[in-house]
Amino acid sequence: MSENPSPPSAASARPAHLGWRLFALVYDFFPVLALWFATSALVLVVRGGEPVEPGSLVAWLELALLWAVTGFYAVFSWHRGGQTLGMRPWRLKVLQADGRRPPLRALLIRYAVATVSLAAAGLGLLWCLVDRNRRGWHDLASGTVLVRLDAPPRR
Repeated sequence: MSENPSPPSAASARPAHLGWRLFALVYDFFPVLALWFATSALVLVVRGGEPVEPGSLVAWLELALLWAVTGFYAVFSWHRGGQTLGMRPWRLKVLQADGRRPPLRALLIRYAVATVSLAAAGLGLLWCLVDRNRRGWHDLASGTVLVRLDAPPRR
């Protein structure tokens, strides 16, 4: 008979500090990079092998597409299980402030504000250094919190 451990909750977690967030971002860069390559290859195929001219409208549209693909990866991962690939090894999870699973709307807001947060020289991410609950701008705007789960008990 196999045991099904109960899902992690806010009760078995604490707010994640900046270091864990950065580890997850670095780790997540690799699957996102693969998605960018695939998306750019698709754009190249659709354009009949003609590269996108830098600064053109098509280049800006491709950039918007890459942003959307990145957002789909993040939001889908958070919605499905609260974690991206980069968050799993560090036991990080996105939850609502009350410990429940966040609604899709909150996750979309989280991604949009995280974009602004990073574009502002990372100030929104650095905000977790001054917030007593270690929340960044994207956490505050979306009503979410990034927690680090306790390690599972050893058998």
